[in-house]
Parts: sequence; structure tokens; C-alpha cells
Amino acid sequence: MAHRRRRKRKEIFAQGNEAVAQGALLAGCTFYAGYPITPSTEIMEIMAQRLPRTEDGVFLQMEDEIASMGAAIGASLTGRKAMTATSGPGFSLKQELIGYACMVEAPMVIVNVMRGGPSTGLPTSPAQGDVQMARWGTHGDHPIIVLSASTVPECLEMTVVAFNMAEKYRTPVILLIDEVTAHTREKISIPFEDELEVLSRMQPAVPPEWFKPYAEAARGVPAMAAIGQGYRCHVTGLTHDQMGYPTSRPDEVNEFMTRLFRKIDNYYHDVLIVDEYQLEDAEYAVVAYGCVARSAHHAVDQARARGHKVGLLTLKTLFPFARPAVEKLCMQCEHILVPEMNMGQISREVKRVNNGRTRIRTLNRVDGQIITPSEILKAIL
Repeated sequence: MAHRRRRKRKEIFAQGNEAVAQGALLAGCTFYAGYPITPSTEIMEIMAQRLPRTEDGVFLQMEDEIASMGAAIGASLTGRKAMTATSGPGFSLKQELIGYACMVEAPMVIVNVMRGGPSTGLPTSPAQGDVQMARWGTHGDHPIIVLSASTVPECLEMTVVAFNMAEKYRTPVILLIDEVTAHTREKISIPFEDELEVLSRMQPAVPPEWFKPYAEAARGVPAMAAIGQGYRCHVTGLTHDQMGYPTSRPDEVNEFMTRLFRKIDNYYHDVLIVDEYQLEDAEYAVVAYGCVARSAHHAVDQARARGHKVGLLTLKTLFPFARPAVEKLCMQCEHILVPEMNMGQISREVKRVNNGRTRIRTLNRVDGQIITPSEILKAIL
């Protein structure tokens, strides 16, 4: 009997930024607009090199971060899977148009490689100070999906997830990584295209004369026709009705805003991604994300080797916040430690969910240095 040849995945030694670019290409990204800024520049450089070589791939270096965001929104509205990447100061500049993307429901991926701040801050040093900004940076009441990655393979994985969630829920998705994760190099295995689930936005199932670009839908996610496809698309940052026309009628405004939240809230179970490690019998838990989760993983192993029942919850979805997973820990564990490279942005969420049930400790660092496994182990012991 002839044996089928076993396919061998391509393996590369890559940094996190390169894995983000690789993940975007695997997810079907055909448009990138950006502006160079440390420590995210490698994403732009790789997309500039590789995207034009793909079928229909377009790369644009824009004059600034605001223009980059605007170009990505425009490309998304014409049917492209679009991405832009930046770091802290550029992320600040993008906020107005992130709000616009939320309002017009433009699916796209925004990568923020976090560095020390505020202002110019520490351009080449790691931080995790943009967490709450990712959730609340743009004005107005709005839902948002914010994802995170802690390893180079996860950078590829979570970029694909970000594109899928953007397309499935017709929303901008933010992927937060940090300078350490972005510039760490590891061996990664590139999956074959047929091994990946790659989603695309829902297309209209009605003729153009019946089409409503913001119609009520069963999942709360309207079908999305590309501009130039023959369907009427009215695009405005004003609150709009189902045809896209501006409205200030309370019933229409309420209907629109309620649907924006419902399309994500009702599928919370699908959006929430966490990794649980050694939590089955844990009496002490660590909640972490980004590069700090790697340090925490090693610290948990060291604590276990000393006989302590310690576990780790790694947050891959930062927002919507992983309330069920954290509540479970609060009821199970005597102590919870939240180490992060800021003054306590996720720990505030953990404390809010805890509601006084168990003891929450924080371990914060804002000097541009990573939190080491030994620091976390010391806090545990």
C-alpha cells in the first residue's frame, strides 16, 4: 500500500512582529496602511515587502497615523481585509477614527505594540499601559474587542483570530502586544491554509433595491456590501438609521446603539479566550497577559516544584473582560496575584469582579523593565 506523503510545515525563526505579519497574510489581509513607529515598525516593513506580492495586495505608507487609520477604514468599506499597526503615540492619534470605525461597523485589525509612556516616554522599552486606553480610548459608549498575545506563536494565532472576529462581528478589533513579545524570537511553525479557519464578512442575500446597510439581523450583525458592488452604501459618523441616513430619533438611536452592543455581548462565549494552567487544584492563582504571562508561567512551575498549589490564568481576550473565568478563581483561590507593567489596569477589573471574595495582590512595574519570574515567585512565596 502506498503511503501518503506527510506534509511538513514550514518552520521559521521569527520575532513577534514578523509573526503578526504572517498571521495577517494567512487570514487573507489584502490591505495595509501604516506609518513607522518603534517598536511596531517591523510589521509595516514586512507587509511592505510581502503584501504587494500577493494577489490584489496593497500596501500604503501614509503621512501619519490618522491617515493610516482612515485609509484602512476606506479599504474595509470596499471589501478588503485591512490592518494597521502602531505604538502608543500613534495609537493616541488613531482614537478618533477608531470611534468612526465602530460607528460605521468597519471590520479591521489595529495592532498596538505597547511601549513606555505617556507621550514619547520610553520608545524602545516594554510596557502595558495602553490596556484601558484600548477599551475606552475613543469617546462615546461603544463595544470593542481587545486581544492579547504573550508568545511569538500566539502573535500569529491571535492575529488570525483578530481578523476572524472583525469579519464575523463587523467591528474593529484591537490586538495588544508589548515590545518584549514583539521583538522576542522563537521558532514557529507556519500552518497550511487548509488547517486554518478563515472567516469573511456576511454578504447581502437580497437584491440591491431591498438592501439596508445597517439592517436589524438575527445575530445583530448586518450583511456588508462592498462599495462599488452595486449596493447603496451610505457612510456617516453620525448616528444613523438602517439605511445609513443620519437620525436623532430616540427610537432609532436606541435601536442602533443597542444592536452595536448586542452583536458582541450575545456571543461573549465565542469572543472570550483564556488559557488555564495548573488551575485544577490551585489555592493561589496568577492572572497575567502579554510577556508577563511568560514570566508567570515559569514562576508557577517553580512554585509547584516547591510544593505550592499555584496556577495561572492567561488572558488572551482583555475586553470584553473574562468575568466568568476570573469569578471562578475568586471563589476557588485564597489569593490572586495580578502582575502587569503598569500601575494596575487589569487588576482593577479583577478587583471589580472579585467584589471582596478573596485577597487580590498586585505586582506593578513601570520603569521600562520586564517583570521577571523571580519577582513573581517572590510575591507568591
